[in-house]
Amino acid sequence: MILTTVFCQHYLGVSVIMPVRNRTAGLFELPLPEVFMPLKLLLILGGLSAFGPLAIDLYLPAFPSMALDFGTDSEHIQLSLSAYFIGLASGQLFYGPIADRFGRRKPLLFGIVLFCLASFACAMAPTLEWLMAARFAQALGGCAGIVVNRAVVRDLCTPIEAAKAFSQLMLVMGVAPILAPLGGGLLLTLGGWPLIFLFLAVFSGIYIFAVFFGLQETLPYDAPRAPLSSALGRYFRLLREPVFMFHALTGGVAMAGMFAYIAGSPFIIMEMYGVAAEHFGWFFGANAAGFILFAQFNSRLLRRRPPIKLLKATSFIYLFFTVSLLAVAAWQPASLWPLMLPLFGSVAVIALVIPNSSASAMAGHGHQAGVASALMGTMQFVIAGITSALVGILHNGTAVPMAAIMATCGVIVVIMARQARKASVVRA
Repeated sequence: MILTTVFCQHYLGVSVIMPVRNRTAGLFELPLPEVFMPLKLLLILGGLSAFGPLAIDLYLPAFPSMALDFGTDSEHIQLSLSAYFIGLASGQLFYGPIADRFGRRKPLLFGIVLFCLASFACAMAPTLEWLMAARFAQALGGCAGIVVNRAVVRDLCTPIEAAKAFSQLMLVMGVAPILAPLGGGLLLTLGGWPLIFLFLAVFSGIYIFAVFFGLQETLPYDAPRAPLSSALGRYFRLLREPVFMFHALTGGVAMAGMFAYIAGSPFIIMEMYGVAAEHFGWFFGANAAGFILFAQFNSRLLRRRPPIKLLKATSFIYLFFTVSLLAVAAWQPASLWPLMLPLFGSVAVIALVIPNSSASAMAGHGHQAGVASALMGTMQFVIAGITSALVGILHNGTAVPMAAIMATCGVIVVIMARQARKASVVRA
């Protein structure tokens, strides 16, 4: 990892200890000692990862208030969440080829500026239709960070190191779901829901300067630069590659389960069980804390097993918790607490699935990391958008629809992880 060492020492001003190794290392090779991501790079990439959770979780406590202001119900406010998912999914397809052609910095800066402007538009929204359009534009800007984030990690890391790096990023990214609902409730109390979007505008404005002055280009100047006209062909080739597709779908369906929880939890926690908006963040944050802890546990597991070998076990654990959640939801307990334990496990175990599936999918695609990252992200958020919409459509006044969708995701994750391992063995 000479490139990583030079990058960290020259551009970031810190020393880093990493093994020297070919970035095209196989998925089944034995893991190496712990990788240390430089703090400055970790904070920048982690902050970029936090754009999505902040833009989603920060305004969840405001759903009832926004429904009153727009003269509608919480189910229709959830459509703004679906609009955001659609923007995240579609926008990544454009940023991927651009990031491979022109580098990582320029498309990233453009996306953050767009996110900032769209956040102001959300704060001024006079109608629900305006809000949905602004949320779509906000997502088009925010998805640049998702694509570039994974591409930068792939530029600098081997597959096993990438899985560890993604786990480290989840530590930073995981703070957002803990603080966002708490902060959203506070901002809602201080100035109403428009203040939430003004905060997002200020946050993204800060990151414009952070990226401009703190993130150097990681795509080598002598790297092959595929023309934009070849983007469609490269996407279709990836769609026909079993190893990439099964790993991407494994992580994508796991993420869909996460967003089914995000879409359904405000109703279940606040309306069904009567938890106040200002206290909602504590329940939501407890699950996010489990997500963080399991992400760091994944880094330790990677010392003994490569990411592809961890997927089989973790997929079954995910299935166990989601099926348990469905059983408890069908029981319809009078208290929230019996529901919280399997819900905690269902959310936390996702942190064992996504880093390993993402690193395995990106392995072998260093020459087109932007395109691979974009296609994987698009699939993830298309599925997430469908599941979040289904939570609203199937709403019946209980937790069963959300739990049933998450359990279905658990079954599919097990199937996809199994197929991914078979495809990897064939390719090896």
